Parts: sequence; C-alpha cells; structure tokens
Amino acid sequence: MKFIQTNKAPSAIGPYSQATVVNGMVYTSGQIALTPEGTDELLSKDVGVQAVRVLENLKAVLEEAGSSMDSVIKTTIFLADMDSFAVVNEVYEKAFGLHKPARSTVAIKTLPKNALVEIDAIALVNGYSF
Repeated sequence: MKFIQTNKAPSAIGPYSQATVVNGMVYTSGQIALTPEGTDELLSKDVGVQAVRVLENLKAVLEEAGSSMDSVIKTTIFLADMDSFAVVNEVYEKAFGLHKPARSTVAIKTLPKNALVEIDAIALVNGYSF
C-alpha cells in the first residue's frame, strides 16, 4: 500500500490520506473546495465554483498517484442540496470530457466545513490493466 500526499491539493483535514494506491488502483479520499495553499476556508459559497476546485483537487491527487482523470473508473458525488445537481453535472462533464466513469450522486445533510459538494474517485494507475 502506498499513501499519497501532494501539495497541489489541500492536506487531509483528519487522520487519513489524500489517496491510497494498492494493486494498480487508486482510491481517493473525498475532495472539497479547499485550496492547496492550506487555508482552512472554503473557496466560495457558489456550488459551481466549489465543484471546479473540487475537481482540480481530485485531478492533482490522481496525478500524484500516477493516474489521471481519464483513468477514473468510478466517482461518488456528495451534495449538500440535490437542487445543485445540474450545476455540478455541468462542471463534472467539462472536467471529464468524453470519459464517462460510473458514478453515484447522493444528497447528504452536512459535508465537512459545510461544503456544498464533495467528490471521491477510484481509478487505475496509468499503465495498469487487468
């Protein structure tokens, strides 16, 4: 097992890693709209702006793990309000382009730091195949 840490994404806000690599797979922790500079405040109160930052953070963690957005197999999106689905979906589609990993989207009562969106992913390490 290899634990991933990059300064191109915010540090974990608890006792966990940004991601773990095992057997050619990357399992990321959920990313919220904190900046890599280490400020403890969310980037914005706008769900679209938060979604962009979340996906930038996710991309940075995947790249540090030797993976990429194009290697993502599955994501889970957590929303503070399901009414944000369309806005987040638009940002998500731009981030992934033609690549369409499996996905779950769930609304939950509260996210860390009162974020509006959190996303995690499972991906292949680049060059790994079954």
